[in-house]
Amino acid sequence: MRLGIKEAVKTDKAPAALGPYSQAIKANNTVFVSGVLGLIPETGKFVSENVEEQTEQVMKNMGEILKASGATYSSVVKTTIMLADLKDFKKVNEIYAKYFPAPAPARSTYQVAALPLDARIEIECIAVL
Repeated sequence: MRLGIKEAVKTDKAPAALGPYSQAIKANNTVFVSGVLGLIPETGKFVSENVEEQTEQVMKNMGEILKASGATYSSVVKTTIMLADLKDFKKVNEIYAKYFPAPAPARSTYQVAALPLDARIEIECIAVL
């Protein structure tokens, strides 16, 4: 199978990448969204230290990146959630569930040793166009 040309997705309505990577990449009608943090795009600061508020901001930021790529939450087929503390799993699920219509995407959730900028949560996703 020949791969199509990859195209970077960029929007000012979501936080800029913190390193040498793209907010998302489109290739062969698939969108690969990099890990998204709960940062306010205009300030580059966390919305708060609270995991619920960070989760809400992550989902808003992800939505803007998806929109810039031509996708929506309903286009998402796979997510990966990284948590600073797995005890936040239930709180995160309640917020996460509001964004994804049934059938919900496939998902993996991990507790990790640390996240960039000491975030409480980071979510990445894959969507199809």
